[in-house]
Amino acid sequence: MTTQARKNFMEMFIDGARRGFTIATTNLLPNVVMAFVIIQALKVTGLLEMVGNLCRPVMAIWGLPGEAAAVLLTSLMSMGGAVGVCASLVVAGALTGHDATVLLPAIYLMGNPVQNVGRCLGTAAVEPRYYPHIIAVCVINALLSLWVMQALV
Repeated sequence: MTTQARKNFMEMFIDGARRGFTIATTNLLPNVVMAFVIIQALKVTGLLEMVGNLCRPVMAIWGLPGEAAAVLLTSLMSMGGAVGVCASLVVAGALTGHDATVLLPAIYLMGNPVQNVGRCLGTAAVEPRYYPHIIAVCVINALLSLWVMQALV
């Protein structure tokens, strides 16, 4: 049996801060930077405008511009990336602050199910036949939150 030395408050704080910094710099930051790069590339090539025009009728259901679809699609894969896409679309002028406010709860309710399938569901031994149902619940919650946020904001 091993005995661990008790850590004092400062040691625990520093360990937690170190782990938090590592997570931010190795997991979150690359997603956000990549999102900015992708949005800039789409903007320069004119594809962002095409995506906006293509998705405008569907996103109008929730009172959002077509470009907002890029945020929702990205949130299927990465919450950090979706926040980065949302921020860069605001900077690019494709989304307003109001649009971003409406989208943020949807990003977190979507909960990057593509990553969660491997990280959580696979680890928890959830049967793969339930994956589509679990992902559908995430998507439905996110889409419903858009209407709720439009009513509140």
